[in-house]
Order: sequence, then structure tokens, then C-alpha cells
Amino acid sequence: MATQTQSQTTSSMPDVQASRDTRQVPIDRVGVKQITYPISLQCPATGGVQHTVAEVNMYVGLPHDLKGTHMSRFLEVLNEHHNHLRSDEIMEVCHDMKNRLDADEAHLELTFPYFIHKTAPVTRAPGMLDIKVAFEATSSDVDDFVMGIKVPAASVCPCSKLISDYGAHNQRCEMEVRVRFAPGKYMWIEELFKLVERCASAEVFAVLKRPDEKYVTEVAYDNPKFVEDIVRDLALALDADDRIAWYEAKSENFESIHNHNAYASIEKEKHT
Repeated sequence: MATQTQSQTTSSMPDVQASRDTRQVPIDRVGVKQITYPISLQCPATGGVQHTVAEVNMYVGLPHDLKGTHMSRFLEVLNEHHNHLRSDEIMEVCHDMKNRLDADEAHLELTFPYFIHKTAPVTRAPGMLDIKVAFEATSSDVDDFVMGIKVPAASVCPCSKLISDYGAHNQRCEMEVRVRFAPGKYMWIEELFKLVERCASAEVFAVLKRPDEKYVTEVAYDNPKFVEDIVRDLALALDADDRIAWYEAKSENFESIHNHNAYASIEKEKHT
């Protein structure tokens, strides 16, 4: 009875958003952003699911003749996928947004921390390394999906190593890669992570005992790279993977002897 009364009340209320607008100005993206929401992701390391919390942005395109969109419907769509908002369903959510809001185009963005199981290189001490992951989905005349990750690593300056009598200029870096996949192709977050972190001077770990620390610093010292070297190596690795159709590769090296950072990027559309 209460549901019926609520339905009657809603239907009797004016729908201002659906009214006409005479300014003849379409809006590219309108919706809701910075929603904090739990998601679950398939995790090949354990064969199960990793639970995390995402920041979610949801938008649609608005025609020139409509005054507004129905903001509550975005959350309705999201809540309908509660407890099973998985990576392989992101585009499905985008399709639901487009249909529910009767839009020509829909956009869904998720950013979240993801944890990689890593053991220390010598002692094999277990640890969990957190990385930043982003999914970007667009549904219009064609579907578009981009996966991005930000990976922490270590770099050593080749110039510093060459000119110094001892030691070298060490720094942290953050490598960021965004990819589109070839038709019918996909890769796990872990697979892209491993491809990316191999392109730095050395990996970083959550847990390091003294033998591990010695190993990591010596590996980095024996493998010096400028920020330019890192992005070029990223480009070569991404070029060699036939699952990837387009990529953007970046590295930002956080300088330890300067009050600024070093940066480089490469973007490429592959012809597969």
C-alpha cells in the first residue's frame, strides 16, 4: 500500500529535469562524480576476488532541448550492480546508464587502489604492494574501454653514476600506462603491472630485509635509466604485446637532488 501511494505521489510531481530547454546548447557530460563505492575484482593470484573501494564518476551527454538529467538514476544503476561490480562488467554498467537515462552517450570512470602480492627478492618475505588502477568506459555508437595503472619503482641517473667517484643519484619514479585492447583481447591488471615495472631501474617492494635491500640497490645501480629511457622501454614492451591496440606511457621521476621532477610521455595508436 505504501509503495502504491509513493508511486502515485511521484507520478503527480512535476518532472522539471524532463522539461524543454530553449537555449539550443547541448552538454557533453553531465552526471555525478566522486562517489565512494565498494567494488570486487577478479584476482588471478588467488583465484578469487579482491575487494576494494573505488571513486566513481558517471556522466551522460544531454541533448540541447532537455533542461536536465535525472541524477538519482545514476545511483540506481550503480546500486543494481552492488556486490558484483566486476572488471568484466564495467561496460555493462555503462550500457545500463545509457539506456536508463535515454542518452546517446554514457561515460563511467573508476579509480581505486589494487594490491599486488609480492615476495622480497632474496628472503622471500611476503608483502602487499598497492598500485593505482583506473577503468574508463564509454558507450556511444561504439564502445570504448581504457585500463590504466600507476606503478611505483626506482631509478638511478646514468649521468650521476658516470661522473661520480662513488655512489649515484637515486630516485623514486611513478610509471603510468593507459591501454586500449585489440578486439577480443584482454589482460589482467597483474600482467600489465609486470610489464610496466620491468622497465624501471629496479622494482620496489612492501617488505625488504637487509639482504633484499642490498639486492635491490645493487640491481638499480647496475641498471641506470633516465626518464627518457624508462618511457622508451615502456613503448617497446607495449609495442611487442599484440593484446594492446593503443597506449599512453608516462614516467615521473621524483628528483632527490633537485626541487623539481623529471617527466616524459609517449602515446601511440598501434596498427594491429
